[in-house]
Amino acid sequence: MPSRHTRVVRGSALIAGLALAGGLTVTAPAVAAERARLTAPSLTGKYDVGTTDLHLVDPSRPDPWKPERRRELMVTVTYPADRLAEGPRAPWLTPGMSAVVDQALAGEDYLSLPVGSIDWASAKRRAETSVPVAHGAPKPVALFSPGFGFPREMYTAIVDDLASHGYVVVSLSHTYESAAVEFPGGRLELAVSEGEEPALKKALDARVADSRFVLDQLTKLTRGANPDADKRPLPRGLGRSLDLSRVGAYGHSYGGFTAGETMVHDRRVDAGINLDGAMATAIGYPPGSPYEPGEVTERGLDRPFLLMGAEGVDENGKLLEHTHRNPAFDRSWADFWAVQRGWKRDLFLRGGSTHLAFSDLQNIVPQLGARVAPDKREALIGSIDPRRSLAAQRDYIGAFFDLHLRGRDRHLFDGESPRHPNIDFIE
Repeated sequence: MPSRHTRVVRGSALIAGLALAGGLTVTAPAVAAERARLTAPSLTGKYDVGTTDLHLVDPSRPDPWKPERRRELMVTVTYPADRLAEGPRAPWLTPGMSAVVDQALAGEDYLSLPVGSIDWASAKRRAETSVPVAHGAPKPVALFSPGFGFPREMYTAIVDDLASHGYVVVSLSHTYESAAVEFPGGRLELAVSEGEEPALKKALDARVADSRFVLDQLTKLTRGANPDADKRPLPRGLGRSLDLSRVGAYGHSYGGFTAGETMVHDRRVDAGINLDGAMATAIGYPPGSPYEPGEVTERGLDRPFLLMGAEGVDENGKLLEHTHRNPAFDRSWADFWAVQRGWKRDLFLRGGSTHLAFSDLQNIVPQLGARVAPDKREALIGSIDPRRSLAAQRDYIGAFFDLHLRGRDRHLFDGESPRHPNIDFIE
């Protein structure tokens, strides 16, 4: 199994291997009675939450992996919903995506479970489908980008919860890099293999262009247009709910790098968060390896940026702390810290955390109970109490955007908090 440092940098450890290895194979599911039923964690904000998907096509940009096609994306818009409206809860995964995720989780390096062990058909997000937007003033917008190879559907816990605190969250899957993206009509586009090593610079450039294009499409929404390529109906009030004068970006692993790199190229993004992602396309680890830092790493930003790292282990089992004070583990964080001009904090999630604790696996794996061997569980989500881990992530993400997009200081960044004993303030 790759070291957790490799996962920090490439972010592809859970899902991308399936798609890059040659796609999907149908396997007989486990007996229905044995399937684990999943429950999404409760939301902590005051708003009910709605959600809708947008199919977006960029007519000006050839796809980097399939240049004969125009670049197309699927994004999920999750928003504060009208309390008086009721709609069906959104599925956690569609049938097509559940087949992809199920097979990835079944891999020997991960859960080693029979395909069909999870009852994805019954698994629901806390968000309701296409209900009207909450009344009131427009809300700040946050773009979310997943880890390398990950689909956006594997981060519902930190997406839906932020929306419950009064944000419109727009989460992206990056087509042909994400393990799979499902388009209207059930069309699945799997990741494109480019040999043993993924083209990280190509992926980063595509991600930044994707993020900027999505902001353009959101601008059209605010002007009353429907940017959906299929012109499917939008939730009532969606366009007027967006305040694009207050935009944040956050992401896990390569998605955190994406947030910072997008901020270098687009001043519409006012603040960003990197959840445990190195900020280089070649990481310089182990020592002597090539090191190719991103522009954000070399130039820094004049706007607020939060680093939030997790624990890792090297190939010898030695504990590694992902902070800017540990350049041997991740030189890019140290380099970024030295040139960052805007507000900055470096938080460390200690006490048995892992890189994948920032994904929905933190919620999924504990619900599988004894089906998952203890060593598999610890390798994936660590030994940290998953409820405390998720609570800390949600609280600091929300407090950061409250401070920098709303001007509301919860004082969570004044120093370490007894509410979150697993969070260390590195600086």
